[in-house]
Amino acid sequence: MSATYAIGDVQGCDCALAQLLDRLRQAGDPDPYLLFVGDLVNRGPESLASLRRMKALGDTGAVVLGNHDLHLLAAAHGIRKPHGQDTLHDILEAPDCGELLDWLRQQPLARMHEGHLVVHAGVLPQWTVPQVLALSREVEDVLQGPHWLDFLAHMYGNTPEQWDDSLRGHERLRCIVNALTRLRFCDAGGRMEFQTKEGAGAAPPGYMPWFEVPGRKTAGTPIVCGHWSTLGLVMRPDLLALDTGCVWGGKLSAVRLHDRALFQVDCERYREPG
Repeated sequence: MSATYAIGDVQGCDCALAQLLDRLRQAGDPDPYLLFVGDLVNRGPESLASLRRMKALGDTGAVVLGNHDLHLLAAAHGIRKPHGQDTLHDILEAPDCGELLDWLRQQPLARMHEGHLVVHAGVLPQWTVPQVLALSREVEDVLQGPHWLDFLAHMYGNTPEQWDDSLRGHERLRCIVNALTRLRFCDAGGRMEFQTKEGAGAAPPGYMPWFEVPGRKTAGTPIVCGHWSTLGLVMRPDLLALDTGCVWGGKLSAVRLHDRALFQVDCERYREPG
């Protein structure tokens, strides 16, 4: 059986990904199972190649969606204006764009693999593992259904800041998406803070990294995530944080799940032409 490697945010850096996969094969695993933690595309120079590579994995890999992946879906349908740093044009102009976007919106926001809970950003402290997976499925059902464009049109915003089981409709879905794809800091009650993007030591007063909240109900399950490049690599029994800033000139990281072996390649900082 092939070993599973969890891989941090690629963000369209397909050359770095190809180098990392060569590294894995050189380490003795010719057919690794690849598990991507989201932000597959955007900001790097080869978003189209990255997306095609991941779609082609079929049963030999899996992904969860990150905020940049959702942004691609929204930008492709005129729901969200492209940002100046976006590098999505190669996807949007590709002959297989529709096929790629359809594949992307079939992907989940959370999944379990080999006893690990995989999300892009984080989970709220009051959520159990079964609840995370159930809430993820709520979003997946809408994203894969006939009203998915209406969902995307109402997806953006920082409220509600805190989860409540009584939330319904767009507010409920937005809160789920924000936690699973954008979360860095929250308070002990799970109130989310989205302004601070620095490392763990920059927590605003009353807030802390989501994985440090006392009594977090997912604490007994190892979580694999990305999203937080300023946090850097974290490898501890209950957490693998794998966004090591590939697109910003850092590294692209992979961790073999069964023994926590780390594999990395150095990356050149991508700069927009001109």
